[in-house]
Amino acid sequence: MKLATLYSEHADGRLVVVSRDLSLMADASGIAPNLRTAIEEWERTEPALQALYVELNEGRCKKAQPFEPRKCNAPLPRAPQWCDGSAFLNHGQLMEKAFNTLPQPDAQTVPLMYQGASDDFLGPYADVPLPSEDDGIDFEGEFGVILGAVPMGATPDQGLSAVRLLVQINDWSLRSLGPREMRTGFGFLQAKPSTSFAPIALTPDELGPHWSDGRVHLRLHVEWNDERFGEPHGQEMSFSFGDLVAHAARTRRLSAGTVIGSGTVSNVDRAAGSACIAEKRVLEILDQGKPTTSFMRFGDRVRMQARLEDGSDAPFGTIEQCVVRPQV
Repeated sequence: MKLATLYSEHADGRLVVVSRDLSLMADASGIAPNLRTAIEEWERTEPALQALYVELNEGRCKKAQPFEPRKCNAPLPRAPQWCDGSAFLNHGQLMEKAFNTLPQPDAQTVPLMYQGASDDFLGPYADVPLPSEDDGIDFEGEFGVILGAVPMGATPDQGLSAVRLLVQINDWSLRSLGPREMRTGFGFLQAKPSTSFAPIALTPDELGPHWSDGRVHLRLHVEWNDERFGEPHGQEMSFSFGDLVAHAARTRRLSAGTVIGSGTVSNVDRAAGSACIAEKRVLEILDQGKPTTSFMRFGDRVRMQARLEDGSDAPFGTIEQCVVRPQV
């Protein structure tokens, strides 16, 4: 099943069901006014949403309309919690090599994770206002999950069973601000502005074999100003989403609607390219002694799309955004 959220007068938007080929949508507000309510009442809403999805795909839905992704907000415009991991160890290992820092002694067994702001997620085509080009503006392509309620102390298997929907993410970063915040020991705040999402949130069964072992087995194609930047594959996650959920829930319960991110998709094979500028700059440091790629400027555009290997389908839709000066 594929779901999306249209902009509306309400902060949580309006829920729609989207056809498998992303051509049609049907209003689902009679079942749940928004996705947050749908997730919180999943046992009640999921069967009705699934029935509407079947009608839409079979051409039997009388209220079907053309799907317009540019009218979409993030699937969850705001969530009770947003926790982002760093599940691709290749990414962290590259950073350690470039900056000659000691590896975390338990890096192979305990995932890194920070808690970000979840009150103002951005839609897939929304402009991204940021304060200054001097802050080191960077995109970060990721995958993520939206959860049902998770008890404290959940196991990885229990964590996976709580996954309700899969999402595609651009977790914006301001690289010039991050080092100072990390040195304080308190973690990110200013370095992590509002996070963006592709329009479609889908149930794991929609990916078939491309959802396996708690990982999204798709390439995430990233373009910067219409030029290829990379297409790393999600299967190289060192920690599964079950591991990430269990890590987040070790000392607390997680509310329904919590979003967990994978961290930057990163592959050992350099031919795959990168999903963030920082990683490309690190590779340049390792190869040439210094970075040659700058961070983003106002007016720059980034496009992200997870695709099947043959390019025939982009199940999450597309993130396509422009970095702009803030309005005064």
